[in-house]
Amino acid sequence: MDIRGKATRIHLFNVSTPQMRAFHLSWFAFFLCFFAWFGMAPLMKVVREELGLTPAQVGNTIIASVAVTILARLGIGWLCDRFGPRLTYTWLLVLGALPVMGIGLAHDYQTFLFFRLLIGFIGASFVITQYHTSIMFAPNVVGTANATSAGWGNLGGGVTQMVMPLLFAGMVGLGASEALGWRLSMVVAGLVCMATGVAYYFLTQDTPEGNFKDLRARGIEIGSKASTRGTFLMACKDYRVWALFFVYAACFGIELTINNVAALYFADYFTLDLTTAGTVAALFGLMNIFARTLGGIFGDRFGARKGLRGRVQWLFIALLVEGFALMLFSRMEALPTAVATLIFFSLFVQMSEGATFSVVPFINKKALGSVAGIVGAGGNFGAVLAGFLFKGSVAWPTAFLILGGIVTGTAFLALAVRFSEADERAAREEREARLRESETAAALPAMA
Repeated sequence: MDIRGKATRIHLFNVSTPQMRAFHLSWFAFFLCFFAWFGMAPLMKVVREELGLTPAQVGNTIIASVAVTILARLGIGWLCDRFGPRLTYTWLLVLGALPVMGIGLAHDYQTFLFFRLLIGFIGASFVITQYHTSIMFAPNVVGTANATSAGWGNLGGGVTQMVMPLLFAGMVGLGASEALGWRLSMVVAGLVCMATGVAYYFLTQDTPEGNFKDLRARGIEIGSKASTRGTFLMACKDYRVWALFFVYAACFGIELTINNVAALYFADYFTLDLTTAGTVAALFGLMNIFARTLGGIFGDRFGARKGLRGRVQWLFIALLVEGFALMLFSRMEALPTAVATLIFFSLFVQMSEGATFSVVPFINKKALGSVAGIVGAGGNFGAVLAGFLFKGSVAWPTAFLILGGIVTGTAFLALAVRFSEADERAAREEREARLRESETAAALPAMA
């Protein structure tokens, strides 16, 4: 997929270009999806008491919230290749808002589990965000663009840990019962998601050159049946895709798990109240303000110096330190040291995610959506497997220790991702071509 007009710089405060509108709308949409996706996590102490959930049932809801996202992410990548990110994101936001609001109808374990499962579909939003920024930004900044848009989106997982307890408290303060308060809080989150879906349709376009539909009308076979036929199978046959699948399971899968259990962990093991536990847990997600971006920036820097091989080397380093940091966190028994190591671990788990998607755009440009979808699904695959450790069979600190060891071992799998000399040359040539395009475009106003 050779798309012209990709941005070679990120102008954060400029929304006049389609590239920057896509950048800002995609991270904000993902932020809201993440906010709604994990909106129940900081309220689980209240829900657990109201519905009488056992530890095993709480564990099942954690697994359910991320399990269906595996299938959703696998399919959403193909939809992006076929219909473009604009329409795909619009429909995901509008339809995904329904179960977010619908969880307010849950009255027992079974119905609550059902809606937690359905809410997981909005987790596929990550793939669309990465797809949209990948086709809007040139190779010299695509790692940074992908990492920043995803990182600011993941920030929703931290913000929701603080905001949902406050929103819940506000509902109760206005006279609602606790049972009604958490339900109304989720309705608010769903309505905002739906409104953003409408905004995405009107304010963005698929590529710098226009929407898929318009490009096809001009004879460009982008998003057509012919151009997307076999792309998913093509991605499945590439061993590098599956290596990154497991790598992403070891970073984003762990982040999802921490988002689901952090508030309960600090409430149960450090005897904190609901609001305080949520605030401490939020620190983990709030690192996304800059941590994932750093992962992408270092990916681009390593790439500029050492090519695609350099991007892979940085991914290995970030993931290795993440594993050691998680094992260290699992041994902390005092609140101050637990919080400090949580923040250190958060820095590297999110940099690992940014490093992963600084590699993804270079695997197979013809099947970008499918590659992003499969790798993205790996994150949820990892979260599902990790969720079984939190069903009561082992103490949660031991579960964290086990996960840290697994992450450390998985880091070496990153080194299996290799690129041919032809791949390296193609990446260099595209980078240089997009930079020349940018320089020419900048020179035209001066010449006029």
